[in-house]
Amino acid sequence: IFFRDLAFDIMALQAQEYGATACAIDLGAVDSLNAASTRKWLLGISATATLACVGLIAYSAGFHVKSELFAQPQPAIHARASMRSGMDVRTLTNQQGFVGTSNVGNANGLHGAQQPSATRLDSVNAAAYLSMLVPAAGSGLAGWGPLAGLITVFTAIAWGIKKVLDTPSRTYNPADVNVGKEYDAWTQEGVLEYYWGEHIHLGYYSPELRKRGNYTNWEFIQAKIDFINKMFEWSESSTPSSILDVGCGIGGTSRQLAERFTNAQVTGITLSPKQVERGMELVKERKIDNCQLKVMDALKMDFPDNSFDLVWGCESGEHMPDKKKYVEEMVRVLKPGGTLVIATWCQREETPATPFTQSEKDKLQFLYDEWAHPYFISKEEYARLLEGTGECKQVKAADWNTETIDSWRHSIWVGIRDPMGLLCKGPKVLYRCLRDAITLERMHRAFACGLMEYGMLRATKKIPLQEGGTRVGFQSDNH
Repeated sequence: IFFRDLAFDIMALQAQEYGATACAIDLGAVDSLNAASTRKWLLGISATATLACVGLIAYSAGFHVKSELFAQPQPAIHARASMRSGMDVRTLTNQQGFVGTSNVGNANGLHGAQQPSATRLDSVNAAAYLSMLVPAAGSGLAGWGPLAGLITVFTAIAWGIKKVLDTPSRTYNPADVNVGKEYDAWTQEGVLEYYWGEHIHLGYYSPELRKRGNYTNWEFIQAKIDFINKMFEWSESSTPSSILDVGCGIGGTSRQLAERFTNAQVTGITLSPKQVERGMELVKERKIDNCQLKVMDALKMDFPDNSFDLVWGCESGEHMPDKKKYVEEMVRVLKPGGTLVIATWCQREETPATPFTQSEKDKLQFLYDEWAHPYFISKEEYARLLEGTGECKQVKAADWNTETIDSWRHSIWVGIRDPMGLLCKGPKVLYRCLRDAITLERMHRAFACGLMEYGMLRATKKIPLQEGGTRVGFQSDNH
């Protein structure tokens, strides 16, 4: 009733000022939302809600007009007939207080005797006015009621769903170490392994593959295997005898490197006990005897200094609450002459000339909070952190966005093409996967617009100098 009367009052004021032709709800302001690309979804919601309100108003007005207008004495009815016949009716009159008018009449000779009045129309008069603008309002408008009700219900449901999905559900909690718990849950559910295979990272899509498009589910897994090979090739390492995989997941990369370098000892570390458990099951199934996985904090590793020829960090830096410590620890356990290679999601470099807009900050905050990320940094900042250790040389940074961006949507499509991995898991897992699919699309858009970049870093640890400038100590077997 409140919204109906409010709308009627607005229409009455418009009618007084402009006449009947302008008696309509003005939706022009809604069009301005198109200018803001980040709020385009509001246009659809607003339009749907507006239609719902108009429908409800019409539904209510139909009965309101029946009871208020059609029950009026004959002058009002004849005035309505005059409007239909095209006469100049500016205001109406009846025994219930309708405003008087001049030049009102009909074939029966009824005339208004008063000059136009500036008296403001109330909501009942506005209802009558609306009924005269739309033929047969009493019966025709009332028919919109059920449709308006459905539109209102679906609009409310859609708004509620979007509100829930726009609210991050897995915010990083350093006190609770929830990164490990989240990966425990993902490992136990089995959905991630079902679709992503043994590698919980993006894939590498060659120019030929990107040109062809129409990727298969098998190619989704193969792209991840290809990524490991390309990452090793880009590292410019040769034949390491000891490898550390920092943030190993269920050990896909660790096992692949162990099978490639059979004379090397490969160690993978993760915060998730369930990942270690599942990873070691696969190690035993494959009968790989040069690979082991451990539960360990990458920011406080138990290994002594100068332990590994190759230190490998693939998509683990995103979860690190202290990026500086993350880099320093990997450099610490790297042998002099050894290679450090990092692949990680990065946000673009922010400068005084190119600060983040509020919209970009909001997008980044959601990406932080939905998948338990404390924050991202730029690839340029990673390079500065490596150089800041004072122990690295030949530091190089690159952006592999083009080679990896197709992974985001490809991962959604593998689920659509093969839904059986989800349907048997129950509503809780389905809900989590729905959220993950939406976040994958958000990630794709963030990388596509340049807000995010796929950072690749590599560096070589310096060999210390003896007095007189001679290099001393052991040198990595890697070179």
